Amino acid sequence: MERNWTSWLILAEEIVTLSSQRGYATAQLKQAFKDPAIIPALCAVMSGSQNPQIRQSAAVMLRLRVKKHWKKISPNDRESLKAVVLQAFMQETEHTVQHSLSQLCAVMVKHETPDRWPALLQLLNQSTKSTNPHDRQIGLLLLNKVMESNPEPFKPHYCQLLQLFSTVLQDYNNPTALYYCILTLTAITAYTGSEEMNQMRSIIPSLIVALKHLIKADQDQASEAMEVFNELMESEVSIIVPHVADIVRFCSEVGSDTTLSDSLRVKALSCIAFLIKLKSKTVLKQKLLNPILQAIFPVLVAAPPPGELDPEDEEDDSGDGADNDNPKHCAAQIIDTMALHMPPEKLFQQLMPLTQACLASENPYQRKGGLMCLAVLAEGCADHIRTKMLSSVLQTVCQSLSDSNQVVRSASLFALGQFSEHLQPEVSKYCAELMPLLLGYLSSLNQAKVGHVTKAFYALENFMENLGADIEPYLPTLMDTMLSALNNTENLKIKELAVSAIGAIANAAKELLVPYFPPVIESLKGFLTTTTEEMRSLQTQSLDTLSVLARTIGKDVFSPLAAECVQLGLNLTDTIDDPDLRRCTYSLYSAVSTVSPECLTPHLTAITTVMLLALKSNEGITAHLEEDKTFVLLDDEDDDDDDNNGEEKDAVDFLEDEAETDVHDVAGFSVENAYIDEKEDACDALGEIAFSTGAAFQPFLESSFQQVYEMRDFPHEDVRRAAFGAMGQFCRAQHHVWQENPTEANHQALQKLLDVVLPCFVETVRTENERQVVMGVLETMNNVIKSCKEEVFKNPSRLKELSHVIRDVLKKKTVCQDSGGDEADDEEQQAEYDAMLQEFAGEGIPLLASSVPADNFAPFLNDLLPLIMSKAKSSCTVADRSFSVGTIGEVLQALVSVPGGRGVAGRLSNRLLPVLVAGVRDSDPEVRNNSVYGLGCLAQAAGPIVVTDYPMMLSVFSNMLSKESDLRVIDNLCAALCRMMMSNVEAVPLEQVVPALVAHLPLKEDLEENKTVYSCLAMLYTHSPALVVKVMKPIVAASSRVLGSKNIDKDTQGTLVMLMKAFAQHHSADFQAAVTSLPGEQQAKLSSAISAS
Repeated sequence: MERNWTSWLILAEEIVTLSSQRGYATAQLKQAFKDPAIIPALCAVMSGSQNPQIRQSAAVMLRLRVKKHWKKISPNDRESLKAVVLQAFMQETEHTVQHSLSQLCAVMVKHETPDRWPALLQLLNQSTKSTNPHDRQIGLLLLNKVMESNPEPFKPHYCQLLQLFSTVLQDYNNPTALYYCILTLTAITAYTGSEEMNQMRSIIPSLIVALKHLIKADQDQASEAMEVFNELMESEVSIIVPHVADIVRFCSEVGSDTTLSDSLRVKALSCIAFLIKLKSKTVLKQKLLNPILQAIFPVLVAAPPPGELDPEDEEDDSGDGADNDNPKHCAAQIIDTMALHMPPEKLFQQLMPLTQACLASENPYQRKGGLMCLAVLAEGCADHIRTKMLSSVLQTVCQSLSDSNQVVRSASLFALGQFSEHLQPEVSKYCAELMPLLLGYLSSLNQAKVGHVTKAFYALENFMENLGADIEPYLPTLMDTMLSALNNTENLKIKELAVSAIGAIANAAKELLVPYFPPVIESLKGFLTTTTEEMRSLQTQSLDTLSVLARTIGKDVFSPLAAECVQLGLNLTDTIDDPDLRRCTYSLYSAVSTVSPECLTPHLTAITTVMLLALKSNEGITAHLEEDKTFVLLDDEDDDDDDNNGEEKDAVDFLEDEAETDVHDVAGFSVENAYIDEKEDACDALGEIAFSTGAAFQPFLESSFQQVYEMRDFPHEDVRRAAFGAMGQFCRAQHHVWQENPTEANHQALQKLLDVVLPCFVETVRTENERQVVMGVLETMNNVIKSCKEEVFKNPSRLKELSHVIRDVLKKKTVCQDSGGDEADDEEQQAEYDAMLQEFAGEGIPLLASSVPADNFAPFLNDLLPLIMSKAKSSCTVADRSFSVGTIGEVLQALVSVPGGRGVAGRLSNRLLPVLVAGVRDSDPEVRNNSVYGLGCLAQAAGPIVVTDYPMMLSVFSNMLSKESDLRVIDNLCAALCRMMMSNVEAVPLEQVVPALVAHLPLKEDLEENKTVYSCLAMLYTHSPALVVKVMKPIVAASSRVLGSKNIDKDTQGTLVMLMKAFAQHHSADFQAAVTSLPGEQQAKLSSAISAS
């Protein structure tokens, strides 16, 4: 039946009124949407209804219709819609309706392009330049919505727009116009090109003034508008470099102003942190470090309002840092960012006077601020603190543990936790002082104050985790405390902390924990099988600790439980839908795969299915749409999947927003942390399980690889890093499978993987913004080269690609290295993490050297060596000097075992010898150690070519042996002498050298060198038996200490036993005398080791 126009209007109004009631989708309504006349009817409602809510709803419904079905709308209806929407927009008085109309325009522009809608351009031009402030305001609203959705089609108009912006930004009495103007500028920033640069630069001063005016008018709008700085920094940082000082001054003023809202202050302080992350060199060069510190220190040390506490000191603080959006936290974050991105020497010079003044203050919040400052420096400036000031900062923190004020005590626990995590291994040497303090702390804590207990556990865990066997004397007390907490306390949070601490203890104690294993497992089983919601957190922590036990307690102890653990994980994920819980089951499977891979094999289908779903899932990722989807009609009952039903489906779809939300309609994304962590752990687990289960994983390798590969562009850096790590593991897993079963198919699969993965790694190192991701990729790439060796280089261009990407990192040419090109680089001072990034790259050089014939690598090595040698200068940091000589030593060691290595090492010897000899005289033991190692490797690799340098080298070593006090350096001196003798025994005065060598046995610290030393002694016995027999007594004494111990590998054990047997057989009297002079226990060890073989 044909409808007349009036009935259409009535129906359209009825639809609009009722459509927000979900489920309202009658047959009549569906029928109505089949008729094209609904478009003009909705237009009439949108422009003619007296009710603003109905006008707005009509606009939204039209927008959703236009978005999906523009092509189905007749040309006449399109033209009339274009005219009506502009007319409605100009006559509309309600802001919410104007907002929806402007969004409708934005969607139409997407289909029409600006040039096919001249009336829109004309309206924008007139309204934004109107003398009427209200017209300008709504013109800018329309411009903003249209531009945010379609920045690129407007590119030809950018210069004209920027001229408009520079005028509007001075319209201080119209804050709403300022707001929309700045939002539009933010939207186009990423799309501007070089032709707009100068205009963009000239706008910045007006932009700052405009923001000051907007702050006075509307702080929420100002906070949103300040995003423009982040966008400018991220897209085109060169625009703001000339204005950095002004931006810093402005953000510092806003961040310090306590009369402003927290969210606005946080935004301003975050801008400063982001700027430091991207352009730390500019900040230093423009002398902005001190002004920033002067501005943020008062924020860092401010006392909360009377009667209140800082969020982290509240009793109910969970310790997860959830409430971190406050100015004080941002001030600490700025110092953290400085530590990660600035040279420590420059930072500490300005920062320490302020910190020390705080620590000495009478005011507890000043003392707290000083401790927080020390705590956040620990990660980024670890080497500087470890080598220059560890004992003094530890003393400060320990004294603060007994401060009269709990706020200060809590901060000192946090600082101690940070030190324990980042200042290893040196901080563990203070074990005797720190462990009693921490244990005393736990025993005297009032358990009601759970928030404070949490901080004590944090410090204790981080400290214990790295102690290794040194934890042994404390184990009984620790485990009594933890087990009693598990059995006696009612408080679930305390139980959870104790379970977590047991994991940390296990990481240090390993097999020493075996006596405590049964009661621990008994407790964990109780927590793991619970189904109640309030126990979820404890259950998740129990899974984590179970994974740690699987890796540390020893295969024999854990294997009997392996199958049960896998079943437990599967049961949990079947019954409970929780991303944290699933994440912990992945880690458990991963840990079990290292102990009993065969237990995982029957369940690989189920396990990989869950993990791949987690990677595919968009759960936890929320797109913030501009409006709630109140107009969605979902009624699947009548919807067949039959294509003939297309029209019917169309009617229902009329009001359904499409599933793939257009990114320009989205105001932003937020991702719940639990889902990010789940994706990260799924990648990690898939990689490790693939490697551990080998051939059994083959049916799942391709699907797993494809899904993990998709994650390489995931917005969150931790997921990207884990994805690259897993891609490397898949390569190593395939290599392992091919080695065990060398079929052509397995070989092709390996090469196919390497051809995808390695170019992807190289590209990522060059283009990725986040330094941590690049470090992860370099580390993974090194592991792939180490495992797959020559297979990596079957592709002829691969050696060049990998060498060049290493060179680019060493020359600071990659995106994440802020090489900007606009500042002279101070070569010798850089942030520790920047140096660490270069170390990861440098570690690849010896791996390349060991994987290809030396002559193939020589031209690339010639390119790379000067970059490494430049870091050995005395003005460089200890870390750099150590890295430089260490890398040279490793390269020489690699050349020992590759074809052509001797010639290449010989040609390099004149360049390398002076660097290594200078390193031997360094004030730092690690540099001396690496230099001695390098000289030994040079003798071994270059062979006869360096014989003329032997007298000089021996004289250097002889001098060192008489003075050196560091045990590791002495061990390496012994090994270097052995390498010289094995390489050219005739060139060494054995009568003097051999007695000096055996006098320093057994090795004390660098036990890997036992192999070198005992191989050399065996060679000397063959070459000069009489000489060796003269020093038999000390050799037998040293051997009795290492035979049968973990300190030597199987081959060295064999070499040593053969030598002892030769002594016993050919020089029985001397041998017997040497054995008899040993203590009884060593005699027994020696004879049992000899008879066992």
